Amino acid sequence: MEATGTDEVDKLKTKFISAWNNMKYSWVLKTKTYFSRNSPVLLLGKCYHFKYEDENKVLPSKSACTIEDRIIAGNVEEFRKDFISRIWLTYREEFPQIEGSSLTTDCGWGCTLRTGQMLLAQGLILHFLGRAWTWPDALNIENSESESWTSHTVKKITSSFETSLSGEREPETPTISLKETIEKCPNDQEMQNEIFHRKIISWFGDSPLAVFGLHQLIEYGKKSGKSAGDWYGPGVVAHILRKAVEEARHPDLQGITIYVAQDCTVYSSDVIDKQSASMTSDNADDKAVIILVPVRLGGERTNTDYLEFVKGVLSLEYCVGIIGGKPKQSYYFAGFQDDSLIYMDPHYCQSFVDVSIKDFPLETFHCPSPKKMSFRKMDPSCTIGFYCRNVKDFERASEEITKMLKISSKEKYPLFTFVNGHSRDFDITSTTTNEEDLFLEDEKKRLKRVSTEEFVLL
Repeated sequence: MEATGTDEVDKLKTKFISAWNNMKYSWVLKTKTYFSRNSPVLLLGKCYHFKYEDENKVLPSKSACTIEDRIIAGNVEEFRKDFISRIWLTYREEFPQIEGSSLTTDCGWGCTLRTGQMLLAQGLILHFLGRAWTWPDALNIENSESESWTSHTVKKITSSFETSLSGEREPETPTISLKETIEKCPNDQEMQNEIFHRKIISWFGDSPLAVFGLHQLIEYGKKSGKSAGDWYGPGVVAHILRKAVEEARHPDLQGITIYVAQDCTVYSSDVIDKQSASMTSDNADDKAVIILVPVRLGGERTNTDYLEFVKGVLSLEYCVGIIGGKPKQSYYFAGFQDDSLIYMDPHYCQSFVDVSIKDFPLETFHCPSPKKMSFRKMDPSCTIGFYCRNVKDFERASEEITKMLKISSKEKYPLFTFVNGHSRDFDITSTTTNEEDLFLEDEKKRLKRVSTEEFVLL
């Protein structure tokens, strides 16, 4: 009886912690986000216009609208479907314990790892599915207009406590099944796309076996002195992602690699060498590459002169997003309208989903509503990502990105550059892979200046 009583106390304690996490990490999500009808919206290289079908129709006096507003025509639904189709990775709770710690949640410290996962997930979507792909059920998931995140959380908390007190098992999350989705697919290609969609999400599951899951990323971070519960910067996460992709042994992941720029420089020959590493007599195909470029957009605060640069980056078809945020909070930036950035927010605590089961629910891995933030609030430290399918694609991308850098840069020198040759030709010793140190030098200096006590658990 005594043991049973202790178990009940532990269960109630878990429920209280779960309730607290959900209250703390759900209020940041608003019900609606407003978009201008008169300005284009850019989302990872795609442009959308929110206008009336009848251009002669008089617009109401208000100049903004929500993407849920039914009177808006044009590309609104296409934008919603495109945005919702991006993979959303957030705080989770009650997942298997992280080795070497007692943690079963990343609430309060894992946001940059989550935004890094989102960027990598977008790169994998481009690699396996292409930029034109959208999830067939994207518009069927719960619309934030009908029920706010806050009310949803209150219901979840209430249900959680009622379940713990009654001793009943919580009902499973309603799911759009793979079978139902495949039945909607008119051809074999769409069926194959949906299988890859689920496979990509499963690689980011919160279990020790998931190749890009939180548990694995933390293991790679340990080599740089980081551990579960620590704060991770965008530059550090870039190197952790590189290591995760390099170490992945899944057969489907052997055709992709990651290159991290050194000192804001992309050495073209080093990139091509990584892409050509798999070329043998049996395999003549070069690898795709995700290029990650850690940069700073100013000193203590973001320099507004870099706004056009950020817009230019997010307008490129090669862009897979930006790991950034505002001070002490990490966001995944995927687009913009006017001077506001469009992002997905990882600061929402959701329950663990077992992605190893055949028909795991997909809804919590797709964000139903975009968020916007003024560029002025952006933290200067960020990592930019680009995807290139092969060597020719990389050569073409480097030319286009270089042109964009020259056009958008108000400074004499661009934020980063593409240089012909290898890093060794320029005597850059820091470019060699060091298993014991994944930090960039500027990240180290920054951490020396800023005590971890200055970061709050969000």
